[in-house]
Amino acid sequence: MKIFNWFFIFCFIVFAALQYNDPDPYIWMPIYLYAAFLCWQSIKARFNPVLYWIGYVVYGGYAIYKVFDENGLLDWIRYHNAGSITETMKANHPWVEETREFFGLVIVIVVLIINHIYLSRKKKKP
Repeated sequence: MKIFNWFFIFCFIVFAALQYNDPDPYIWMPIYLYAAFLCWQSIKARFNPVLYWIGYVVYGGYAIYKVFDENGLLDWIRYHNAGSITETMKANHPWVEETREFFGLVIVIVVLIINHIYLSRKKKKP
């Protein structure tokens, strides 16, 4: 699990750094840095379920918002036939940015769930 967490610490810090030219870095930098912090806590075997539940509520709520938001995930699927969102790094269309943000949240949530399960099982072992 340490390699898993080191990998995602690196990824989340890079993701946060890449937000410097985003229209809303004040939202996305903390999102990724909080996830990196929880991965760091996992490496140190520090487990506070409340911190994970805060992440689930914030990330999950924001992900749901991104699904139904104008130019969000549903618009991308319905009106743009789930076309490529990776053709270029620049988001030339609003649905590209919104859809990428949704999948970024999904990645963060999945990493948190994996760590939460691992740490809660580890805590139960004598």
